[in-house]
Amino acid sequence: MIGALFAEARPKQWLKNLLVFAAPGAAGVLDNWAGLWPALVAFVALSLAASGTYYWNDLLDVEADRRHPTKRNRPIAAGRIGLGTARVIGTLLLLGGLGLGFVPDWRCGVAVCVYVAVTVGYSVWLKHQAVVDLIAVAAGFVIRAIAGAEATGVPMSTWFLLCTSCGSLFIVTGKRYAELREMGEDAASTRPTLSQYSLGYLRIILSVSVGATLVAYCTWAFDTKEVSGATWPFYELSIVPMLAALMRYLLVLEQGHGSAPEEIFVADRMLQLMGVVWVAVFALGVYVG
Repeated sequence: MIGALFAEARPKQWLKNLLVFAAPGAAGVLDNWAGLWPALVAFVALSLAASGTYYWNDLLDVEADRRHPTKRNRPIAAGRIGLGTARVIGTLLLLGGLGLGFVPDWRCGVAVCVYVAVTVGYSVWLKHQAVVDLIAVAAGFVIRAIAGAEATGVPMSTWFLLCTSCGSLFIVTGKRYAELREMGEDAASTRPTLSQYSLGYLRIILSVSVGATLVAYCTWAFDTKEVSGATWPFYELSIVPMLAALMRYLLVLEQGHGSAPEEIFVADRMLQLMGVVWVAVFALGVYVG
């Protein structure tokens, strides 16, 4: 039972909450405890809240999940967790995450509340509305980044928000694209909005979002260089691994993968290498200049 409860919380999905470290990391405040502990608390708060929403999402989708080739193995759909138990655990996780979010800063708590509201709204209604479902999921990523910034008191630039927003839309659209390719004609039985999308349409959104992400990131990198007064071109050089990572992920999508982005990030060694290189180069810009 404990294993099933933990699996239903989807710990792999907590990787998405690493976005809380984006703004404070870029601002260079994670090397001291005063900046690190609020970010860690925000991460835990969002992880608890996210797990709670996963419980309730699977409760609401239990019948559809049982018809899905992989989702039917989820603990609730497979019957390894009773519906009553899932309701209690899901509610406790939600309340725990919401309460913890207010510890570092009240604005972080508000961001966690908005995240829960958007996610619950998505599970109940928004996921059935084509296009809106993409925006709602992408908004969840952006809110994570905002929560981290508010928890640590770090200001966010316009270009940072644009880069996060467009990058989130790129990942979410890629997930839908991969699902549609994987499920084919049966896609609508597990996710109704997929019946309204075509591979051609999703390719257009992928092209627009990846282009916008790259432009926003480049502008942010050059802007950050000017604001920081750095003498070494590390911020500009970080564009190279970022571009490589975007291109790599597009290749993964075209190879027929990507319906579970978190699994790709965990398994794809080349994508991980590009991520490590990007972190290293950007960190040099922050701490060496």
